[in-house]
Order: sequence, then C-alpha cells, then structure tokens
Amino acid sequence: MLNLSQLQTFVMVVSEGSMTAAADKLFLTQPAVSQQMKNLEDELGVELVVRGSKQIKTTAQGEVLYEHAKKILSLSQQAEISIKSVGAQLRGQLRIGTLNSIGLHLMSPVVSRLLKFNPDFKIKVDYAKGEDLIKAYENNELDVVVLPDVQTNYGKTFKETASHVLLKEEMWLVGSGKDEFYPSTVSMKDIAKIPYVHFSHEFPHFDKMLNEKLGTVPAVFESSNVGTLKRVIENGLGIGFLPAHSVKKQIRGGRLNKIQTTDFEYKTEFIYYRRDKGPSAKTAEILFQAMTGDQERS
Repeated sequence: MLNLSQLQTFVMVVSEGSMTAAADKLFLTQPAVSQQMKNLEDELGVELVVRGSKQIKTTAQGEVLYEHAKKILSLSQQAEISIKSVGAQLRGQLRIGTLNSIGLHLMSPVVSRLLKFNPDFKIKVDYAKGEDLIKAYENNELDVVVLPDVQTNYGKTFKETASHVLLKEEMWLVGSGKDEFYPSTVSMKDIAKIPYVHFSHEFPHFDKMLNEKLGTVPAVFESSNVGTLKRVIENGLGIGFLPAHSVKKQIRGGRLNKIQTTDFEYKTEFIYYRRDKGPSAKTAEILFQAMTGDQERS
C-alpha cells in the first residue's frame, strides 16, 4: 500500500529537482529522503527518478506516479481542512496581507476549501509592499501578514503576535528555455555581461545581498510583478532572479532554464504572523495549518 509520507517526499523531490533541496523543505536529512525514495521504488518495483544529473528527472513510471500522487495528497489535505474547518464552525472575516509574488501561490489552493464548508466565513487578501503591510498590521487593519522575516528585511518586530515558519524560499537565476546561448553556469561577475532583468522591492534583504555582490548593474527591465518578469524572460530578453516557487512549473515544462550560480545563493523563510489573542487567533491558526499542509504537498 502506498505510504502518504513517501508520496509527499517523492512529490517534493520531483518538484524541487534534488533530494538535498527536498530535504531542506521537508526539514529532513538528505539520507532520510534518499531512504524514503528507495523504499518507495522497492515497494513499486520500478525506478521513479533518473539519478546522477544535477537536476533529478522522472522516469516514465515516475511521471505517472507524480501526477497521481499530487491528486492523492491534495485529496488527503482537503479532507483534513474540511474536518477541521467544519468542527471549528468558522465565522466572520479574516484579513490577510502578503506580497503579490507569493499571494496566489499560497492562497488559492486553500481558500476555496475553507469557504466551501463555512458559508458564514469570509477571507480578504490584500497585496502590497512589505512596509505598507506592516503598517496595516500594526494599525489592526490586518489579522495576518505573510512576509519574509520582518526583522531581517524591515527592521521591525511585532507585539502580541505568534509567528510560524510557513515555507522556505530560494531565489533562482533563470533564462529562457528557448535560447541556447545562455550559459548553464555563471559567476556573479558574468551576469554584468548578459542582459539582466531585475525583480525589485519584494525582498529587501535579497536586494541588499545582490547589490553587495553585483554592485550597480543596469537592468533592461525591472518590475515587482513575477508574472510579467517570467514572460519577459521566457521571451529571451534577459536573465533574472525569481522566487523558486514561481518558476518550477516553467522549468519542468522547458519554458525556463535554471542557471547555476557558482558564488551566490539566497535562501529565506516566509513567516506567518498572526495575533496570539482576540477573535481572529483561532481562525488564523486553522488557516496556517491548511496552508502548511498544502505547501508540503505542492
């Protein structure tokens, strides 16, 4: 019988492209992930992934399992959310603020499931710059904010607030999958020689680290909208750093290529900040559980 934990690990390995990256996201060791993969392959009697390359690829059998596993895990998570939300009898409105670059990725898979079984419950999501979201939260205009660590990025701390790590994120350098002249590996000084597209304003700490490495590099295009930047890069107008979660689908489909950087990497944690007291506290906690479950299965 298929094991949900093994399926979750398998889906994460495929979506992340490596066992090391999957282990990081699952808060496991790399040997533990490798053993779970081996156990799953032994149970099914087939190889699921092709090892030995920088980016793990699925075999034909692995691709079939990947599509089914995502559906199985999604249904499992939907059942969990439905049971918890029905039991809690969610009512009222939960006001959430987050960045545009992660909002749809985080919210859309779970919002419909929560609302379906709670007709008296409403969710409002606002997208804005981090500084504006922090101000709105401090003014009690938001019940929840999802941001990269506010102390590191904005020099702020929240009072009477519970904080939970929601997900780990990386910035990946990507280029068009159609253009073969982009290198597969670059050093940071080489980026200045290639048309550069800049993702701006969403991750202040990343901008600071990048500036320390690159200095001032004129961007041929700049925006804080991830969707726009992906289209610009897919059309071959330049290379740029984008949040990993936003480009995995395009990389798997060959529309974008991940370019390895030899002397730079950036990882951060997105934190779920919620009030630890008041009418929204319990509802916000249920939403957090729903969102973390969806992240584990995405």
